[in-house]
Amino acid sequence: MYLRIEIITEKKLIGKSIKMSFANNKTFELWKEFMPRRKEILNSISNDLLSLQIYDEFFFNNFNPSTEFKKWALSEVSDFDIIPEKMETFTLQGGLYAVFLHKNATSTPEKTFKYIYETWLPNSEYELDNRPHFEVLGEKYKNNDVSSEEEIWIPIRLAH
Repeated sequence: MYLRIEIITEKKLIGKSIKMSFANNKTFELWKEFMPRRKEILNSISNDLLSLQIYDEFFFNNFNPSTEFKKWALSEVSDFDIIPEKMETFTLQGGLYAVFLHKNATSTPEKTFKYIYETWLPNSEYELDNRPHFEVLGEKYKNNDVSSEEEIWIPIRLAH
């Protein structure tokens, strides 16, 4: 499940976003709107897609499934020269991430996240950093397929 610690550089991304909560999950509608239009992003540098979440600083301290956050469906691009109509740009700042592999998209990802936040993180030398969380949906990602794989990227920093 745990893969590696990685430092990434800044990434330029284009896509769509929506406000949602875990209790009012709008992931399906976000991707349903984004996927038919992804070919309009002419300067993509990869076929990988990113599912990115922006939580407020104290989101995980007093977790409430009704607390809203912003979720994005994105493609990494070389520049922001051409932005398709009704799409937005997002610049992901670089930083330190812990990377985990989630297999079997039909199984509940809650098990993977529970392991990350309740087992791996408290027993590591790291703590959660206040930057976006994201999943890389690469060539092995197959929506709702038992053979699906995706990488989960969690922003971290050395614990004080």
